[in-house]
Amino acid sequence: MNQSPARKPNGKPWSWTEINFVLDAALLVAFVAVCAVAVIVRFVFPPGPAAKGWTLWGLDYDAWSGIQFGLLAGLAIGILVHVMLHWSWVCNVLASRLSGDRKARVDDGLQTIYGVGLLIVLLNVIGITVAAAFLTIHRP
Repeated sequence: MNQSPARKPNGKPWSWTEINFVLDAALLVAFVAVCAVAVIVRFVFPPGPAAKGWTLWGLDYDAWSGIQFGLLAGLAIGILVHVMLHWSWVCNVLASRLSGDRKARVDDGLQTIYGVGLLIVLLNVIGITVAAAFLTIHRP
């Protein structure tokens, strides 16, 4: 099966430089949006239960918190895609630095194993943190 590369509206294929630029620009926009919404949630609304009934542009505190979480999740996915696009570079830089051989390279299969292993570790750290928070929260 022959897959043709994605094409721009002018019919030319995307270069890796253009893909990276678009992804980096999207990550910048997502980061600025997360920061703006975090500042709104933290400093515009009153804290906690005191925010009940307050609205900003038709949205209450819970809606803004949901927007903040959604933007943060989108930013995390964008960062994950960014790292995936650069994964062979990351592995080869680490291999060359750790081995002391500037020409050291990591096999593609090992790169995949390292990437999946790292993802498993990160997801477990998040899961354990959420589980610990759930188990140790103090209810009124």
